[in-house]
Amino acid sequence: MSAIRSKQYYATSSLVVGYALCSSLLAVINKFAITNFNYPGLLTALQYLTSTLGVWILGKFGFLHHDPFTFENAKKFLPAAFVFYLAIFTNTNLLRHANVDTFIVFRSCTPLLVAVADTAFRKQPCPSKLTYLALVVILGGACGYVATDSGFTLTAYSWALAYLVTITTEMVYIKHMVTNLGLNTWGFVFYNNLLSLMMAPLFWIITGEYVDVFIAMGSNGKGNSFHPVAFVAVALSCVFGLLISFFGFAARKAISATAFTVTGVVNKFLTVAINVLIWDKHASPFGLGCLLLTIAGGVLYQQSVTGVTSAPPQRDSAVSKQDNGNDHDNYGDSDEEKGMSGTFSSR
Repeated sequence: MSAIRSKQYYATSSLVVGYALCSSLLAVINKFAITNFNYPGLLTALQYLTSTLGVWILGKFGFLHHDPFTFENAKKFLPAAFVFYLAIFTNTNLLRHANVDTFIVFRSCTPLLVAVADTAFRKQPCPSKLTYLALVVILGGACGYVATDSGFTLTAYSWALAYLVTITTEMVYIKHMVTNLGLNTWGFVFYNNLLSLMMAPLFWIITGEYVDVFIAMGSNGKGNSFHPVAFVAVALSCVFGLLISFFGFAARKAISATAFTVTGVVNKFLTVAINVLIWDKHASPFGLGCLLLTIAGGVLYQQSVTGVTSAPPQRDSAVSKQDNGNDHDNYGDSDEEKGMSGTFSSR
């Protein structure tokens, strides 16, 4: 009996550690990838492809179950996938023009808009006093960070605002879709990434990115976009996007909701610490203090709403990395980090 418990303990610990590593590293890896491979549309398409194939292959071998693809479900889910694609697209461009700290600040501000959207459009009760306090703390930390951000540029903050709006829309709309469409968690990941992959060529044409890619490919390796470092960065981004989906969902099942929330909070602090240690592009000491205040407000917000509404595990994981993590986090905390695909951007 003790041997079985010991095995369960080590298995659970491995899942939690795996999730923590993937979640805390994902935003930094995505920044590394977009810095060395400056084609956000192609990068996200490769991430969508990796997550779609990963879910499909794991499903074939019986490691997970996802809803089969049907045109009827795809047609119903297409609007949600479109919003998801926009969230990942703006997320990637934000990381392209700003540092990881700025990304975390704006990602942590989503409760502000989600609370308004839930009350206005989903007819949810008005936030409690503690929730209002948490939102004020988040807003104060974010304003302090923006006011002292030496890397402030109009382009970066335009993408940040676009990301904030699209990720909030995605969160609120996905809650509606998950409730009404009846997809399981891996079905959600599969449809989200497959439909996003189908939309990618359209965005390549609209943004004109395909021209840059063809020029780089025609340079016979003289450019910097297809060198070994770029390949490694893209590969890591794609693999970590898929891994965070697996570890995120598995950890949700293995530990309590409270333990998972605490793990997500720790992951954010780890992301900040890792970014400061290995990346020279980060905020000033005061800016980091404001960033930590924003994260603390997010923790307070989570605690304030825990007793009010308790979402079932599948819905929780389906809703958020990009992150792809935090927290694609693909869709709970990972969504925070990546906003990204299965990835789970935050892939």
